[in-house]
Amino acid sequence: MVQFHIQTDSEIPASTQLYDQIWFAIASRQYPPGYRLPSTRQLAMQTGLHRNTISKVYRQLEDAGVVAAMPGSGIYVRAEGTTEIIKPGSPLLDKFPKAQELVENSLDELLRQGCSLHQSRELFMAEVDWRLRCSARVLVTIKKEDGAGELMVRELEQALKIPVQLVPLEELEQVLSQTRSGTVVTSRYYINEAEAIAAPKSVRVIPIDIYDYAKERELLKELPKDTCLGLVSLSSGIIRIAEVLSYSLRGDDILVMTAQTEDTQKLSAVVRSAQTIVALDTASYPAIKEALLAARNDIIRPPEIIRCENYIGEKSIGRLKRELGLD
Repeated sequence: MVQFHIQTDSEIPASTQLYDQIWFAIASRQYPPGYRLPSTRQLAMQTGLHRNTISKVYRQLEDAGVVAAMPGSGIYVRAEGTTEIIKPGSPLLDKFPKAQELVENSLDELLRQGCSLHQSRELFMAEVDWRLRCSARVLVTIKKEDGAGELMVRELEQALKIPVQLVPLEELEQVLSQTRSGTVVTSRYYINEAEAIAAPKSVRVIPIDIYDYAKERELLKELPKDTCLGLVSLSSGIIRIAEVLSYSLRGDDILVMTAQTEDTQKLSAVVRSAQTIVALDTASYPAIKEALLAARNDIIRPPEIIRCENYIGEKSIGRLKRELGLD
């Protein structure tokens, strides 16, 4: 069972701490689709929060489309969005009402047998053409406040070898109103909001899984008491989640310092004070090394640097390549 810990003297509200920890458990697949979340009573005993507070957090997760409440059964992690995408119409569909279903099923079967989209195009031009047009423009969307968008774009461009555009979720509807097709990539946290905007515009949405930081969480458990831990990332959202998780695992046993890579003053303070520094994304590692080099004359014992894997999971990258026909 995932363990949650609430830092009572933190500036972050207790409900927000719990919300972030549950969201991370879902996004990293520690709580997979269909998983039954702990009851409010169980969480109250574990965290010390009032059951009404926990119920409020569950309602917020439900409103965000992350979980679903089943009366008399409990709260469950929702499966991936199933909003129907409206594809470009064809006069032939009026004459052959079952043609669309036949084309889709036949194409899926060909793909399962190893046939590429280009090989199938001659037989199923309308369906394949739609998929290829969707693949021609790839957009990453998350809310502005999340802060992980630039990191997602960087990792996707490196992995897919194609241009990727960052569009804040708040501006997605306006951007999609000016395009005929495309593929929107987002974290599972925003899947329902993105689909609600994209589906009526013939644009598909593909969710990605984030790195679960399992290795780093195990290392964190082994840190000596009173260790000063530095957390560094391009994203303020990633830092916030990491800070909450660090306290959930160690409470007051360690001191946590944070810095975004662009904040040179905070980053300098981290490298001068921390015994262990976690680069929460691969892009932050060079910035940490540069800050250490600049402060080398003031540091008696250099900190240990833990370099995390990519923010986007390998399985998600593989799925995107298949969906976009890049394999």
